[in-house]
Amino acid sequence: MENYWTSNKNIKGLRHFVLVNETKEKGNISFLMVSVLDSEINLKTTYEELINSGNWHKGWINLSKHQSITEEYVNYKSINKGKGIDEIFINEDSLFNIS
Repeated sequence: MENYWTSNKNIKGLRHFVLVNETKEKGNISFLMVSVLDSEINLKTTYEELINSGNWHKGWINLSKHQSITEEYVNYKSINKGKGIDEIFINEDSLFNIS
């Protein structure tokens, strides 16, 4: 599975993500995606959403700064300033597990 993805629409103002975990829950495959620029911006998505929805592009698309970091991100950060984030747990077999 490709580890680097670009969202076709911004997610909390950002578009470049890394797939850090793949899990199976009740027979369904789920993926934990984390923003390349801000680990506070993360989401869980399904195989169907990632592969078949048309909302994601495999790899990173070269975007201008204005396209990859939008005003929505600046607003999100100002509203959520000082709020903690949920911990991100990396599976042992994840490419990003460095322990």
